[in-house]
Amino acid sequence: MSQRPKASRQGTSELEAPPATLSKKQFQQVRNLTKDDGHFNLVRNFALADVITLCNGACGALSIFSNLRYLITHDEYYLWLAMWCIPLGFTFDVFDGRVARWRETSSILGQELDSLADAISFGVAPAVLAFVVGMQSFLDTVVLTCFVCCGIARLARYNATVAILPHDNKGKVDYFEGTPIPTSIVIVGVIAYLVHHGQIGHQLPGGVIEIVPGYSFHALVALFGISGTLMVSKSLRIPKL
Repeated sequence: MSQRPKASRQGTSELEAPPATLSKKQFQQVRNLTKDDGHFNLVRNFALADVITLCNGACGALSIFSNLRYLITHDEYYLWLAMWCIPLGFTFDVFDGRVARWRETSSILGQELDSLADAISFGVAPAVLAFVVGMQSFLDTVVLTCFVCCGIARLARYNATVAILPHDNKGKVDYFEGTPIPTSIVIVGVIAYLVHHGQIGHQLPGGVIEIVPGYSFHALVALFGISGTLMVSKSLRIPKL
């Protein structure tokens, strides 16, 4: 099995001058994370905004586990809990940026935490929710997997290009390229409406479309396909509020 070549780690004693890719502030944050081997070094370097970002990721994980509990118990309480966790995660996602700007503690660690948490809360969790409410055919899972991959790719592109995108005087980017991954919360709202009216499982709107014998998909899964496509769009620019 081929392995990706590993980047060599610079000794902490060699970290004396910031690389060209890092600002002095970011360089200091990296040094704080690497200068000692204490067990709780990572936790000590969390800013308040980072903790809030982790709450976003926790909401996504709880949503996934609640969906699994619903599959086991068929108790609708867990299905509603799974859905409510996603907008709660969105609340944390909005709040962490505001706290970071308020406390002027924006960090290179926080940027990575934000992307990982978003991938869970607004990528994996909605896809699992779709599966649980009835989009369970092979082609359904292919579309849902593509949706998650589009979300991950979109987040990676943002991290790679955010430094050169236009910014306002407060340091916020002027626009997003492609729809932000938290827009999947709209699809979650659609699913919540269907759950409220009992239109899940075999009652999903649009029914099942068979491509060839043995291969079919639910019409509703197209929402995830469209959402994923919009996320990776280059020409679509969404102003950042």
